Amino acid sequence: MDPIKKRILELTDEILELRRHFHMHPELGFQEFETAKKIENFLQNIGYETIRMAKTGVVAVLDSGRPGPVLMLRADMDALPITETSQVAYKSRNDGVMHACGHDAHMAMLLVAARVLRENKSYLNGKIKFVFQPNEEVAGASHMIADGVLENPTVDAVMGIHVWTPVDSGKIAVTPGPVMGGLDVFKITIHGKGGHTGVPEDAVDPVIAAASLIQTAQVIQTREISNLKATVIMFGKITGGTKSNIIPEKVDLEGSIRFLYPGGPHSEEKPTQRFIRVAEQVCATHRCFCDIDITHENIPLINHKEMTALARETAGDIFIADNIIDNHTIASEDFSEFSAKVPGVFIFLGAGKKDTGMKISHHHPAFDIDESVLPKGVEMFVRGACRFFEKADRLSFLMQT
Repeated sequence: MDPIKKRILELTDEILELRRHFHMHPELGFQEFETAKKIENFLQNIGYETIRMAKTGVVAVLDSGRPGPVLMLRADMDALPITETSQVAYKSRNDGVMHACGHDAHMAMLLVAARVLRENKSYLNGKIKFVFQPNEEVAGASHMIADGVLENPTVDAVMGIHVWTPVDSGKIAVTPGPVMGGLDVFKITIHGKGGHTGVPEDAVDPVIAAASLIQTAQVIQTREISNLKATVIMFGKITGGTKSNIIPEKVDLEGSIRFLYPGGPHSEEKPTQRFIRVAEQVCATHRCFCDIDITHENIPLINHKEMTALARETAGDIFIADNIIDNHTIASEDFSEFSAKVPGVFIFLGAGKKDTGMKISHHHPAFDIDESVLPKGVEMFVRGACRFFEKADRLSFLMQT
């Protein structure tokens, strides 16, 4: 058996122990204090020096001792404000907080990859920066970048892996181009004039304006933007009123605009600008006016052509050819902030298994993964890093620097 594969299989229990520890002790974004300590202790115990960034982020560098480029490997750390309903032995012990997206697995895989790569640094020519990033759910990557995570040493390329239950276990998705959506989050307050529901003509009803806006906004994605350019406008929260016979003064709406094409809100499609236009005009039609707040949370995640090709070659060493697939999703990921600045590839590691109930959607209170895939995730990190340095002199973006 190949020595790297053999070593990773020997560390399977460690991978599972780490994943289950993180799962039992989830922490929200920028509150990952115990998580960060666990990561620091692990890395320091195997010989790394660590530094903190963005309050709870942890970074370590492996220097091969030979000149070469710098590859960044990234895992996210934060959990979600969800109460776990599954009854597994490693169920969350923090009330109302749960690793319902797989970040516990990402940390475990990258920590063990850091161990294996340190043991095999003779295969490397350059440096690897291991990055454990907080607050992925609310664009924590930008805070890491602001703190200099792409500098000292300057990062030349980046790789990330996400366990993905919509993809079956045993498969891996490595796709060039746009793979995850950009995300704008909106909050709208529709202002009307309160009154009695028995005398509606004396009021200006923001409820009916809200209902009309929810319906009318859908024309943007079905009538104004090509259906070949994925755009999704969703309303997730509506609040308004105090009693059944009172027309309220205002109604609050919240939701998201997602898009799977380069440029996102600044592209020629301009989904967010179209949404603002529709909202204002619908409200005016109903004699209301609105306040609109837009947060540009994530840009689309676009995989670099050469980094994707390198990752697909790596996957060919680990998975059978038919199990290397393409995958796109309108869900968003702030890894896009890194890959917008340096060539990057983001990989989906299939972790769904129907017969064990592990095909449940991410962000669901009963979310879980097929842990048997985690050694393959570690191997993708390790072999991907080795291949990156092996092929470095043939990567055009490195030849230009």
